Amino acid sequence: MRALLSLPRPVRFLIAGGGAAALNWLLRFPLSLALPYPLAVLAAAACGMSIGFLAYRRFVFTGSDRPAASQLRDFLAVNAASALLVTLLASLGCGLLVPLAGAAPAEALAHAGAIAAGAVVNYLAHAAITFRASRAPHPSPKTMEA
Repeated sequence: MRALLSLPRPVRFLIAGGGAAALNWLLRFPLSLALPYPLAVLAAAACGMSIGFLAYRRFVFTGSDRPAASQLRDFLAVNAASALLVTLLASLGCGLLVPLAGAAPAEALAHAGAIAAGAVVNYLAHAAITFRASRAPHPSPKTMEA
């Protein structure tokens, strides 16, 4: 654990996010047996988000002193936007790749590429919004005079 925490934050994000993304990507295959492709992508993203929140909070963005409820709320908002982006990119990519590669390979490649694009957006948004340090109250003029 200490070795993991000694790694630079972007590396820890890639490790934690990579695990969550792998789960996301792998779960989409069995979900596609029961759901249309866009819904399977969204359901898989929800599972990946659950693991991602726990991993990011514990191993990546460890310096945030914001309450867990605030982090969870912001995490869900960031990931909802990201899930929509991933779904849109996966659907567009799939549409472009099907004529070139066939349906199954196109779906897998488009989903993987969309997850990669979503990871970049997630890192930036989680660092700036979800797991930022809480804002310290500004000193009042009375405390500055003392």
